[in-house]
Amino acid sequence: MLPHPTVDQISLPHVLAVLGDPTRLAILGDLARREGTALACSNFIDLASKSNLSYHFAKMREAGIIRVEPRGTARLISLRRADLDARFPGLLDSIIATAITLPPPEKRLATTA
Repeated sequence: MLPHPTVDQISLPHVLAVLGDPTRLAILGDLARREGTALACSNFIDLASKSNLSYHFAKMREAGIIRVEPRGTARLISLRRADLDARFPGLLDSIIATAITLPPPEKRLATTA
């Protein structure tokens, strides 16, 4: 099992610093669009290379933004919405309002081709 910070260990400066990266903000937007659903890493392959995504997921996990759960050879990514809302009420709503306006993955593919 990968280490995740407890709710009390989630730091506002750390969360904001991590979400200052456009790729991580796009990951957050994708997770928010499908809230309540754990997504495989492959759902984000249009954002970056596999190794680059692993780096971004690690940063987001360490900040307490996402939960990463190994399932066989796959890893499922989910948003820690309840934990972030408990720690910083209303903050995630503001960030998601911006992140969700980013183009969905299928549109990003069309614009980068």
